Amino acid sequence: MAEEKKETVKKTVKKTSAKKEAEAEAKVEEVVEEKKAPAKKTTKKAEKKEESKASFPAPTRHDYDVIYAPIITEKSMAELQNANKVTVKVNANANKTEIKHAFEHLYQVKVDKVHITNVRAKSTTRGSRYLGKISGYKKAVLTIHEGSAIDLFKE
Repeated sequence: MAEEKKETVKKTVKKTSAKKEAEAEAKVEEVVEEKKAPAKKTTKKAEKKEESKASFPAPTRHDYDVIYAPIITEKSMAELQNANKVTVKVNANANKTEIKHAFEHLYQVKVDKVHITNVRAKSTTRGSRYLGKISGYKKAVLTIHEGSAIDLFKE
């Protein structure tokens, strides 16, 4: 009786160890297949493009003087999400190239296009008695390179 139990135990141990060995071999084969998969071929041009993505100079004081703040409206947020365009308030004396370089330095992204418009001042009233004026400013709409992302709400 004891001998029969010993034999059955040996058989079950052999079966479980054989299963474990088969599972281990299957895992090894999967790893080998993954390693054998051809790696993406990188060319020198692709490597240069990857390197150029992160090569923006540090922002200077002039960059902060050119770009004041992002303009947050429903339309500008829709353009940011759908068309990859950012709207910012800029210095009245700034030109397109200054705005482009300043934005690239500040936000570390590549800018494709810059459109500038002068927003006119508006007169307003507080009730019917008090007249006021909303100041005009210069606005720039920057098109960011496709594939780049920007976070305007950094903390």
